[in-house]
Amino acid sequence: MRQFLKGLVTAGLLGLMIAMPTGWALAGGVLKIARQQDSTTLDPIMTIQNADIWVMNNMNSLLVRVSRDGTTIEPDLAESWTISPDGKVYTLNLRANLKFGDGSPLKASDAKYSLLRLRDKEGSIMAGMFVDIDTIDTPDDRTLVINLKQRSAPFLAALAMFSAAVLPEKALKERGDDFGANPIGAGAFNIKEWKRGQYISLVKNPHFWEADRVKLDGVEWSYIPNDNTRILKLQTGEVDAAIFIPFNRAKELDGNKDINVHMDPSSRMDHMLVNHSHKPLDDLRVRQAIYHALNRQAIVDVVTFGFGKVANSFIPAGAMHYNPDNFDYPYDPEKAKKLLADAGVKGLTLDLLVTAGDSVHDQIAVMVKDQLGKVGIAVNIVKQEEGQQWDSTVAGEYDISVNYWTNDVIDPDQKSSFCVFGDKENMSYYTRYSNPKVTALVEQGRTELDSKKRQQIYYDIQRIAKEDVHWIDLYYSPFRNASRTNVVNYFQNPMGRFMLEDTYMK
Repeated sequence: MRQFLKGLVTAGLLGLMIAMPTGWALAGGVLKIARQQDSTTLDPIMTIQNADIWVMNNMNSLLVRVSRDGTTIEPDLAESWTISPDGKVYTLNLRANLKFGDGSPLKASDAKYSLLRLRDKEGSIMAGMFVDIDTIDTPDDRTLVINLKQRSAPFLAALAMFSAAVLPEKALKERGDDFGANPIGAGAFNIKEWKRGQYISLVKNPHFWEADRVKLDGVEWSYIPNDNTRILKLQTGEVDAAIFIPFNRAKELDGNKDINVHMDPSSRMDHMLVNHSHKPLDDLRVRQAIYHALNRQAIVDVVTFGFGKVANSFIPAGAMHYNPDNFDYPYDPEKAKKLLADAGVKGLTLDLLVTAGDSVHDQIAVMVKDQLGKVGIAVNIVKQEEGQQWDSTVAGEYDISVNYWTNDVIDPDQKSSFCVFGDKENMSYYTRYSNPKVTALVEQGRTELDSKKRQQIYYDIQRIAKEDVHWIDLYYSPFRNASRTNVVNYFQNPMGRFMLEDTYMK
């Protein structure tokens, strides 16, 4: 892991909590984090937005979880597990004396109900990753036996995804659709107050199984959509940390003696969604023309100040089964013009949807408008607040839209399932893209246990999806956050999880 310029925040800092220099002191208090988007729901099966996920990550616990460095699966509520030789039976052993945030006991039956709800409830966004669950047995309160319909290579990784959080069956039944606004979890923090459009306030959960690890009294996620306002509040000390720091402000902020800028390794990928249900974007030649018309290297150079890298696949660089040699579309404006002519398209105007107040999106939009204009495609830039932009994306009320993704698990099945599978719930990240060949390959990837064969499956998925122009790959980049220098061990792991259990103030 790496921190930009001034500091290097590593797991070794945890040792400071044992032996700190004279004059240092651990402090509780409430860590105030400024973010660019408000949450929509805190029901983990009803969202795929990071604004929701990154809050829930510290409110909920899972049977297993991704490690701090984002490379392995480790125990969480389940202290151990076994997998049958045929790969179809997972037996998980829960820790003793587990409790939810309200003090009620956490039992295997709660885990069973949570997983079956994730699989079966209408509108469950990631249900497709859990359809292989056949039945679940709970021989006692600490034992969970999951029986799969077929062996599943990504299943253990899937259990570490935010949507598989173990929630209280009683509260889920009593609160129904209101659970997302008034949740109960088993993580490091409980919800204290959610003032929509302003902040979400969390308080330390005394019943968390690792409560001794948590030093903060609470966390406040403040909704501040404008980049400049977010930075100003960080500079003045009104907030302790801020996320989504513009690349062009990173060096300036790092020059401030009271601020550290963090460029943590990530699974982040920025892309441009293409709505396949809008004519003439349903024509492959038109989508290919857009790709050839874009000088993505120029976009990366201008927008990311050298921190980004042109993306060649929807799978993040360096991730499991990523193909560094995946086929890509070169910058070729003349070819773009020919493709448009071959498709009989003239005078095309596209609505480009971006996030209002996001300086990076502003820069991308201006460059895309200019570059597409040079091949005869007019661009109308539409700016919306991030939550509204997301709603428009889900509803299909866009032509092209700048967005981003971060992995939640280490296995490529999650992103493949959400972005190219053609599932009716997420419609391939709401692009409406669907290719039966890709759908079949994603299904094969779930059951293939041979690593080399599985890698080839995902190589094929990446190639076909790129050939189809399911969307436009823009760039890979690190996470970009900043914090006051009195905030220690403020870190976002490659899966996007803020490790606030380990954060403290001095």
